Amino acid sequence: MNPTLVEVVRSGFVESVHRGSLLITGPGGEPVLDLGETGVPVYPRSSNKPLQALGMLRAGLEVDDEDLAIICASHNGEPEHVRRVAALLSRYGLSESDLRCPADYPLHGPSRIAAIRAGEPDRLAMNCSGKHAGMLVTCVQRGWSTEDYLSPDHKLQRIIGEAVEDVIGEEIAHTGIDGCGAPLFAFSLTALARSFSRLVTSADEAEQRIASCMRANPWLIGGTGREDTVLMLAVEGLLAKGGAEGVHAIALPDGSAVTVKIDDGGQRVREAVLVTALRRLGHTPASEAAASVLDGLARGAGWVLGGGREVGGFRVTI
Repeated sequence: MNPTLVEVVRSGFVESVHRGSLLITGPGGEPVLDLGETGVPVYPRSSNKPLQALGMLRAGLEVDDEDLAIICASHNGEPEHVRRVAALLSRYGLSESDLRCPADYPLHGPSRIAAIRAGEPDRLAMNCSGKHAGMLVTCVQRGWSTEDYLSPDHKLQRIIGEAVEDVIGEEIAHTGIDGCGAPLFAFSLTALARSFSRLVTSADEAEQRIASCMRANPWLIGGTGREDTVLMLAVEGLLAKGGAEGVHAIALPDGSAVTVKIDDGGQRVREAVLVTALRRLGHTPASEAAASVLDGLARGAGWVLGGGREVGGFRVTI
């Protein structure tokens, strides 16, 4: 059984626990803390996106940095996210109907309410629409078929798989289908940490560009209130990308990295674990504002409520 990473405390009593696996590595890849099954393959879900975007660049994708950021994103579906994905498609004669991701409502609360009032869900608002747009644009630029761009046998997907194996430093253990319909690769948290460390320290132009475009455009990666956006705004030079089912990966400019997988798939405790891991790496916030943001994430403020007020929080046990 994997160790407990976080206790959820209500009024001084442990209400529940979240177990999982956690890897913290130093600048040279050396383990600082290794808990649980960090060598066992998992589906990193959307933490894969920067690596998939790297595969698109290696396949010949040519876009500006803002568009590359939205391709790496799990965006909120806020109006500017939707507009940017639509504009990227339009420039290459594509439209929402070419996307093969499912229709969805925005993740952002106010945008979601507005979309529900306006009518049916759409594919542009789906959080993975940027990734799918990037895949389609790559195919158009290279003269490849677009109708089957999600097939694991499509040339684009083969190139993406090769790029992923290169940067993770191990073979893909299994290929499944992600929630958005795209091929999804399984590999270890160790490999995920290795890949994020490589993105922030590499001399390779394409790898550098993935990290720099994400860090320069944190709002495009998530959006208002999203954990990746908040973390990258609070910690200078941080690269962060979360995924579904309790997965997250971050890397600091010196190559230190953290990867986590919460066993029960719970999303709410990831930030607390990541902030604690940053502290284990010796990270010092650059300002009081940044320290306040990280303190809030580590405490889990607002999650454990009673009668409309905070009566507890998260206690990270690592």
